[in-house]
Amino acid sequence: QLQLVESGGGLVHPGGSLRLSCAASGSTFDYYATGWFRQAPGKEREAVSCATSSGTAGYADFVSGRFTISRDNAKNTLYLQMNNLKPEDTAVYYCAAVSRLYYAGYGNCVSREFTVWGQGTQVTVSS
Repeated sequence: QLQLVESGGGLVHPGGSLRLSCAASGSTFDYYATGWFRQAPGKEREAVSCATSSGTAGYADFVSGRFTISRDNAKNTLYLQMNNLKPEDTAVYYCAAVSRLYYAGYGNCVSREFTVWGQGTQVTVSS
């Protein structure tokens, strides 16, 4: 059974960068679509980026080219490279996965569609 563990969060100044990692165990990402979601205090969890098992990615509008989702199959690790961070990016970031059989494309990049979740990692953007 797939299990996910995120790391890489922290405190960064506006305009800075972070790379989040999501290490998988129990299975490989080959059989799953993957995604990054975030939840800010008092707000609902929202999608940041999702990718098919073959790597086709989609992004939320607010990303505006600042973030990149990627995967290292040899390390069985999913990444989210975040550049030009803004205070409004402050949130707990979660990686998630769902069987590739149930992910048809970015239209399925919503939290209720994903069945496996990591514990989350805090990202704080502040001067």
